[in-house]
Amino acid sequence: MTDITQSSNFPKTDQSSFPRCVRVCQNRTCKKQGAAKVLAAFAALPVPGVTVMASGCLGQCGNGPMLLVLPEMVWYSGILPQEVPLLVEHHLMRGQRVKQMLYYRFHPQG
Repeated sequence: MTDITQSSNFPKTDQSSFPRCVRVCQNRTCKKQGAAKVLAAFAALPVPGVTVMASGCLGQCGNGPMLLVLPEMVWYSGILPQEVPLLVEHHLMRGQRVKQMLYYRFHPQG
């Protein structure tokens, strides 16, 4: 089995050169789970240098509302509108992942 944490032959890219973006799924299942209110909560708390946008299906139906923070590729699931300020303060402003909200499938150790 290959250890995916090994370094590759591909050149390292500086993620700080890419614009930061939060994509909030607005597809059917996530929308039924409250994704529109999550998106509205982000819109009420703008962060300089971070674009928040509605997204089509992120392919993780039933675990939403789902959101993806780019370019870090950090996935959050089951987000409630009242949790958005915590995500903004800790992840978007301080660069600290909110472990209890991370999507277990992509971040099994948090």
